Amino acid sequence: MLRTNNAFLSFIEPLYNIQQHKEDILLKEYAGEQLLLQQGEKPAKVLLLKEGITKCYFNEEDDRKFIVEFLGRGEIMGEIEVIKDSPCLCNIKALTPVKVYAISISYFKSLLEKDLTFNKILLESFAERISNTATRASFQQLHTVEHTLGKLLELQQMQGLEISKEDMAAYLGITIRSLNRTLQKLKA
Repeated sequence: MLRTNNAFLSFIEPLYNIQQHKEDILLKEYAGEQLLLQQGEKPAKVLLLKEGITKCYFNEEDDRKFIVEFLGRGEIMGEIEVIKDSPCLCNIKALTPVKVYAISISYFKSLLEKDLTFNKILLESFAERISNTATRASFQQLHTVEHTLGKLLELQQMQGLEISKEDMAAYLGITIRSLNRTLQKLKA
């Protein structure tokens, strides 16, 4: 439910501290509710989350949202779009104040071409995403909404987050009305 990647963070932090060209990796801050990447637009940088929590979501054509995942420390964003030279597949929005390492596209591509450790961490990240997506899909097929909502409420409590009902419904793939009914069942 909350993805993290300490290996990426451990790899990038020393590069940030010793970089020769200070524009290769910048440290940027975003306020809660601020958009980091926008669906349909090309990213200007690849972002690596240093602190905070974001949500990754799609806007559907009928203006509904579907939250794919919540992202925490060490998660990389915008890399697929840079590799494919395509617009952003989804939106990334800060749920809490966040700090990110903003990596220039040219430096990111240079790391792809020259650094095997970087490639290994990136490949492991892709494999983890595929595994998480498959696990989540099967979990939602096999378990009730009540069970999944319970897990989401646990995450909210553990992280000290305030996840809106709209975001909970978007993550669960249900309407707010269904969410309210499910919350009532859990209280009873």
